[in-house]
Amino acid sequence: MKKALPTLLLALAAALAAPAHAASAQATDRTVVHAGHLLDVDSGKMLADQAVTLADGKVVSVQPWSADAAKGARVLDWTAWTVVPGLMDMHTHISEEAETADIAAPLKISPAQQAFIGAMNARKTLQAGFTTVRDVGVYRGFADIALRDAINAGEIPGPRMFVAGAYITAPGGGGEITGLPPGTVVPPEFRQGVSRGVDQVRQNVDKILDHGADLIKVIATGAVLANGTEPGKPEFTEAEIHAAVVEAAKRGKFVAAHAHGAEGIKRAIRAGVRSIEHGSLIDDEGIALLVKHGTWLVADIYDGDYIEEVGTRDHWSPEILRKNEETTLAQREGFRKAVKAGVHLAFGTDAGVYPHGQNARQFAYMVRWGMTPLQAIRSATIDAARLLGKEKELGSIAPGKAADLVAVGCDPLHDIDCLRSIRGVIKAGTPVSLE
Repeated sequence: MKKALPTLLLALAAALAAPAHAASAQATDRTVVHAGHLLDVDSGKMLADQAVTLADGKVVSVQPWSADAAKGARVLDWTAWTVVPGLMDMHTHISEEAETADIAAPLKISPAQQAFIGAMNARKTLQAGFTTVRDVGVYRGFADIALRDAINAGEIPGPRMFVAGAYITAPGGGGEITGLPPGTVVPPEFRQGVSRGVDQVRQNVDKILDHGADLIKVIATGAVLANGTEPGKPEFTEAEIHAAVVEAAKRGKFVAAHAHGAEGIKRAIRAGVRSIEHGSLIDDEGIALLVKHGTWLVADIYDGDYIEEVGTRDHWSPEILRKNEETTLAQREGFRKAVKAGVHLAFGTDAGVYPHGQNARQFAYMVRWGMTPLQAIRSATIDAARLLGKEKELGSIAPGKAADLVAVGCDPLHDIDCLRSIRGVIKAGTPVSLE
């Protein structure tokens, strides 16, 4: 009964998460999207007047528009818009609300409330054009797994989710709820991955994967948003991180490492993680290691401005505001260096620090700090798919891939902020209600 509760709650949440008149009918056997312009992220070319044929949730063909191409099919008229692949955010926390000044907030939300919150955030994310996310951790262990499963079962609308289940974190580290008043009891469900030593890391990796996680998230350094921890300080040894990598690899899974500080970043890269998350204080040696090992960098370079503005206004902890100031510009300068060095970069926003559904705000920051618009779009499409190891299934509008398409109101190669102006979304061949 306990195991079924999150799914039951999410099913109930669907009644509120989806608009009453949301499209629920199945697509006809064959749908043709008539695109005024279509961005082929594989070639980098913008194609005019295209017919994209969809069937069984996949792209069947992409060809110049003609009456014959649409014969016998349902036609979706997107001639006024530019069509891009479904966007992908590789660093989200959909099951949780946006950050607030209350450090104990996660403990005050019941499982029922969290189910409704997750359902609402999933819908907002999908409507924002993000058809796939990598959700990299939740305080209440395994809540993200229940949300993913409810979306996959069609019980609620939301993006395709690859989830971490819980944080592998040191006791009192960046993946714990810290700074609480003395005597506060943190329930075990919030400490599923708390680990000390190689053996306990292995045990908790196995436990999290046994519960159905798609990847492992290791908190390798302190965190900006965790009181009592410092972003520059390593919290796991290289041997401990390597143990997580090896144990996950036995099950065909990757490890993502939260790592702000230069030393923690280098430990994680040498230990074999798939991606470095944040990378705020990375140094030149760390960037060289990213290139050498082919490790991905997922840098949330928008968040610093949000934390400064909203955190100052709402009186967040002075410690958090101080750490944000110390990392924001450094992270952006490191990002610029990583772009120039040819590091593998994937789009990731840390949605959940700021309100969900605003993910596309980061594109303009990525362009401002060294990317071309095409590179930024690729980081959220085909490159994100490569990070997941799903480039044969996701990431571009091509025959055989998932039919994930987004229509925007202008040309994002000339105005990257255009990706915030969503006109239409299709996930796995099914149109998404934007109301």
